[in-house]
Amino acid sequence: MFRKFRIRRYNREGNAMEIEYTELKERVKTGAILLDVRSAQEYQEGHLEGAILIPEFEIEKNIEKIIRDKHQEIVIYCTSGARSKKASKIMRMKGYDNLYDLKGGLDNI
Repeated sequence: MFRKFRIRRYNREGNAMEIEYTELKERVKTGAILLDVRSAQEYQEGHLEGAILIPEFEIEKNIEKIIRDKHQEIVIYCTSGARSKKASKIMRMKGYDNLYDLKGGLDNI
């Protein structure tokens, strides 16, 4: 009998695995959702093309209404990486299991 194993996508601290901007672009090309967790004002001032806005402070309340598939590949970003780490922890606790975090956020692009 074979067991099905999940690929571990979290580091030891429970955060989503960090990826570089080049990998983000490849993942989006293959269907990953791009999630911006900055404020609405920051989003309006500029965001990555195709990104969905859900501010970090609204993730717990709204994520399941907006992204229903908990196995969908999602790349999360913010300005520096701090808010995206918080958002990924909340999402993981809600059962999302295919999360990636843009390393260093937009400051690292």
